[in-house]
Amino acid sequence: MPHQRETVEIDGRSVRVSNLDKVLYPDDGTTKHDVIEHYLEVSEVMLPQLAGRPLTRKRWPNGVAAEAFFEKNMPRGAPAWVRTVVLDSPGSSKGRETITYPVLEELAGLIWVANLAALELHVPQWTVGPRGAVRDPDRLVIDLDPGAPAGLRECVEVAVAVRERLAADRLNAVPVTSGSKGLQMYAPVSGRQSGEVLRQYARRLAEELERELPQLVVSRMTKSLRPGKVLLDWSQNNPAKTTICPYSLRGRPQANVACPRAWSELDDPETLRQVHRTDMAARLEAYGDLAAGLLARGPGVPTTEARGR
Repeated sequence: MPHQRETVEIDGRSVRVSNLDKVLYPDDGTTKHDVIEHYLEVSEVMLPQLAGRPLTRKRWPNGVAAEAFFEKNMPRGAPAWVRTVVLDSPGSSKGRETITYPVLEELAGLIWVANLAALELHVPQWTVGPRGAVRDPDRLVIDLDPGAPAGLRECVEVAVAVRERLAADRLNAVPVTSGSKGLQMYAPVSGRQSGEVLRQYARRLAEELERELPQLVVSRMTKSLRPGKVLLDWSQNNPAKTTICPYSLRGRPQANVACPRAWSELDDPETLRQVHRTDMAARLEAYGDLAAGLLARGPGVPTTEARGR
């Protein structure tokens, strides 16, 4: 295929795009042009979820049937106008002491990474300030990962139990079908507690539900414990970890989306399915931004000491 290049102007920024006809998802024929169109379509609701968050990209330059790689550092040739933040990188597998991350806060930046076949956009639960200072997390995440033969149906049953437990602590959960196998639940928090406090809170919640629903929930990573159950992964609240950003594509055989859902959609778990990119325009028209609640400050989580009083 010829290495076709062109430059597009977006809000006063020049963005180079290339090979727009290249098929990145062979199973459904999704091209790079379609990927860029997806990110244009969801940009208004996705950019607030990316704002202030150092971005890790997972790239499939030769499509999802080929090898992928994670990219944290700014690549060579990146536009000078993309915001960056330099963060410490203790224990880096590449021996770096720091990593220079992009922080996407405008449409042109979103199109820039889409053109690089950065299909998946991953972010931490914390943000950085205007001068790059790392803030405490402003949201809690519970990752529901089913072990075959369990699937979305079992995830929904667990999600309802998690929702009730979070609501008892005044936390409002937003469910997101992952675009892969399972489901994530996010809740806005105060931004005044450390990642370790949130991690321990999520761990207690997972272990409590494992005791209450032993045939359905597992809180440990041990593979032998997971078949037919849903792993309630509390470890995603480790500040060193990231999760898929709401509205991101996934690098699966189909061009599915990490899609925020209305709780009413989970009323019939037998019919719940992952959302394809071609469904997003109708969903945004029908539901609006179901992740908007994550942008507001939430309450703090109870600590062990608070629960004991």
